[in-house]
Amino acid sequence: MHADEFRADAGLVGRLLVAQFPRWAALPLRPFASAGTDNTIYRLGDDLCVRLPLRGSAAPLVEKECAWLPRFPALPLTIPTPLAMGEPSEDYPWRWSVVSWIPGTPATIDRIDDPDLAARKLADFLRALQAIDAASGPPSGPQNHFRGVPMRVLDGRTRPAISNLADEIDVAAATALWEAALAAEVWSGPPVWVHGDLQPGNMLAREGRIAAVIDFGLSGVGDPACDLIAAWTLLPPASRIVFRTALDVDDSTWMRGRGWALYAGVIALDYYRESNPSLAASCRRTLRSVLADA
Repeated sequence: MHADEFRADAGLVGRLLVAQFPRWAALPLRPFASAGTDNTIYRLGDDLCVRLPLRGSAAPLVEKECAWLPRFPALPLTIPTPLAMGEPSEDYPWRWSVVSWIPGTPATIDRIDDPDLAARKLADFLRALQAIDAASGPPSGPQNHFRGVPMRVLDGRTRPAISNLADEIDVAAATALWEAALAAEVWSGPPVWVHGDLQPGNMLAREGRIAAVIDFGLSGVGDPACDLIAAWTLLPPASRIVFRTALDVDDSTWMRGRGWALYAGVIALDYYRESNPSLAASCRRTLRSVLADA
């Protein structure tokens, strides 16, 4: 997926475990196929997984998760528990992590029995996340790929991505939606914790219900509108209303949230449409939802 991507294999992961965490080295180790873009993932036994950054820019994201997730209070949906942080070796250049394994499948709408219930569960989760003390949290910016920053910061990346997708989307409609998001009133409240990447691959479904939120690498503190993308990445139109009502979102924040969904869709589709078909398909679904809603 990336020109600077590091290719890890089971042999490397096994050596890292033997050298640094021998208590887990005898557990069965197997690769896990994922549409994720930042980490190679290996199942470790039944209850653990190993996450190794694919490139240097992803390494600080693992470190952030290990530093902050243990400080979070209990949340309405399950989140990963970091159990150990591995160190670089002669064979592998960055820190890596061992975290709890959470069973489930990516929360696509066809795996959700009651979308309205999922909307309320997501709203409960976001309210609880935003209530966590953010005073010393990492500010939104380069450290979390700018999730939660003022939307004008994203303008220079978003317009070229929209233009690059002229063969797939209505450029005029997407541009008008983006300009409406830029024109919306900026967030004037205190920065709050944001997950930063609420797309289906980072929300897990189990037994027909949304059960967990994973991958907090893009978390930080900033404008909560960026987490409203779940309204378009997961929920059908009627359930978006349930979600918005449960969160009591004002017009300007909703407009920015829709802009964030557009941004996330065009940036990822522009970059990954050849190298990550699963993620590209998810982005296309999101963009169809955003543009139809607009």
